[in-house]
Amino acid sequence: MFVFAPKTLSPSPFLYNPIQISSLHSSNSKLKLDASLKFEYQSERGLEFETGESFFRHESATGRDLGVLAAALYRRSKGKLRVLDGLCGCGVRSLRYLVEAEADFVCANDANDECRDVICRNLSKVAWGSENEPRWTVTHTDANRVMTECYLQRDFFDFIDIDSFGSDSTFLRSAINALRFDGLLYVTSTDGYSSGGHRPHHSLAAYGAYIRPLPYSNEIGLRMLIGGAVREASVLGYRVDPLFSYYSYHGPVFRVMLRVKRGKLPDNRHYSFISHCHRCGNSQTFSWDELGQIGCSCGNTKSISVSGPLWTGPLHDASYLTDMLHLAEEWGWAGGVTETALEKLLKQMVDESDPRLPFGFIKLDEVASRGKVNSPPLRIMMNAIQKEGYAVSRSHIFFNAIKTNCPMTVCVRIAKELQQCEPAEIFN
Repeated sequence: MFVFAPKTLSPSPFLYNPIQISSLHSSNSKLKLDASLKFEYQSERGLEFETGESFFRHESATGRDLGVLAAALYRRSKGKLRVLDGLCGCGVRSLRYLVEAEADFVCANDANDECRDVICRNLSKVAWGSENEPRWTVTHTDANRVMTECYLQRDFFDFIDIDSFGSDSTFLRSAINALRFDGLLYVTSTDGYSSGGHRPHHSLAAYGAYIRPLPYSNEIGLRMLIGGAVREASVLGYRVDPLFSYYSYHGPVFRVMLRVKRGKLPDNRHYSFISHCHRCGNSQTFSWDELGQIGCSCGNTKSISVSGPLWTGPLHDASYLTDMLHLAEEWGWAGGVTETALEKLLKQMVDESDPRLPFGFIKLDEVASRGKVNSPPLRIMMNAIQKEGYAVSRSHIFFNAIKTNCPMTVCVRIAKELQQCEPAEIFN
């Protein structure tokens, strides 16, 4: 028997009453199937589901894996987990939160009510529960309205997943309001055009950051998104801490997991401005108090681009990522004979968490272009930088780039020296 929840959260535009569902859960309740709908079955981590006519991407599976791991860690540490999937699509994320993260309750919301049958069939793989303690419910309304109603009724969630499209930041404030203190907020942007500095007025309106073209634009997309959340949380008297920040080329997609806490940031050193000198290739951060002193150590003042304000602090929490990696190993998603893509990603994120590493990354092709040499092999370049006493790691954002506190000029010198070495010398 298929069971499902009411079409809207409440008959009133402002009152939230998710328990008024008894009439829809009688023994005669059945899903009305539309024969014209296309049923395309998919499988993810052993769970089968349908996509129907909803928007679905296989490439987003890694982002879903990360979300499930974070939700499961929360469930283990707090002993409970209530999830809101604000734009659930076909409901695969909601299903995975229920099955893999063992969520006590999931509200699967999508504004498109034509996805209803698909969502309900997918979630029906999990017992609905009882009228007093349902495991899941399906709603079809604007996500902001859902979260606002929850806030007004003080019906808070532990984990809110907002997989939005473009640079729609209107969800941030209502999501923070609907979240329990110390809860997790998983937010999204797919606006690579703004992160690339091609629509600075648009990024200013959406995230409060005026973004100029920079060589590490995809990392800027993550920092822009975090900065927008920092701004909205501060208005409400809260603070947010990034647990991990994930970029994927398809879309592109920028996903950030944030922990929301009571109290404002102790200072604004991580919410500041970034400058990049196109002549020498170096980047710096500038606080609000230093805005009138922006320059570059090379003496250039005409080829400097400034972006901000945005998040300039750490993108990840290394300890939290280590816990995620251990859980992935426990579930068999990592730790096998062959390194999985998820395992490789988590390890790269841990490496990126080195507190000595600044924002941004350096593309080895740019180093080669400035030095007029062939692009050095990444691992060999990293070893040479470490021998010079600098910190360095690979970037999960760009395949042939490094994060390092080594200045561009030194990177160019090292690349030239490697070009002149014999192969045997390079590997010694």
